[in-house]
Amino acid sequence: MSKINIIQNAIKELEGGSFQKLFDAYLYKKYKFTNIQTLGVQDGTNKTTKGTPDSFVVEDDGKYILIMYGTVGTEAFGKMKKDILSCFNKDKLKIDENKIKADILSIDEMGNELPIKVYLFQGLPKQEKMELIIQKMVELGVYSIIPVAMKRCVVKLDNKKAKSKVQRWNNIAESAAKQSKRSIVPQVQQVMTFKEALTYAQNLDIKLLPYECAEGMEQTRNIIEQLAVGQSVGIFIGPEGGYDLSELELAKQYEWESITLGKRILRTETAGIMLMSVLMYKMEGF
Repeated sequence: MSKINIIQNAIKELEGGSFQKLFDAYLYKKYKFTNIQTLGVQDGTNKTTKGTPDSFVVEDDGKYILIMYGTVGTEAFGKMKKDILSCFNKDKLKIDENKIKADILSIDEMGNELPIKVYLFQGLPKQEKMELIIQKMVELGVYSIIPVAMKRCVVKLDNKKAKSKVQRWNNIAESAAKQSKRSIVPQVQQVMTFKEALTYAQNLDIKLLPYECAEGMEQTRNIIEQLAVGQSVGIFIGPEGGYDLSELELAKQYEWESITLGKRILRTETAGIMLMSVLMYKMEGF
């Protein structure tokens, strides 16, 4: 078990009061707050109390920094909105909103999220296929989707059409995230060229490029088995026309690993969903 996995598991086991004390100490170290006042923990215990805020700091100018902590299984945005509005409730806090300098939220929103971040780089397929891919990948736990214009794409989008499509695709992602009770809404990025996508993915921990001519299912299994909590994973799926050889060569220079998904050739709308399902099965519950 990796160190980050051990730390994450230890944090999850903390009682609410201990969690708040830990992050009060973190804020003290990060922001040099020397006078954090804790309200959300019962004196002499690690039990939490109801109220707003959980902690606060009074600055030298008399303004307040309000701090809220919380754990969210679903609807993280709803929880954040509720906490922010409660901090600006003048009747409840007896503090004028002009005296509130900042509102710090620390929310554990990983309850319904995978412990890895998966980025899908999808060669542009036909419209209905892209919508299906976005919907199902979001349901399965993808973190971000990057549409990619490639040499063998059947679909060609100009800038105006691309912006309109991306807006629609993000609406589909939002709907799928709500339906599947995601804690976040994955973003569909603006359409990129193949080179732009490779550059964007440079700092990912693992970069997987399924290719029908790749061999060695054992290698695919080994890569997936070695996935660790906290890693970022890129999946690159070609369009209906597949990869141009020049694209494969360039991807290799950017350290993308060509892998096989089995003996059968999968459609573009199937390959990413298949691999995402395997990653979800492997990492779910860590």
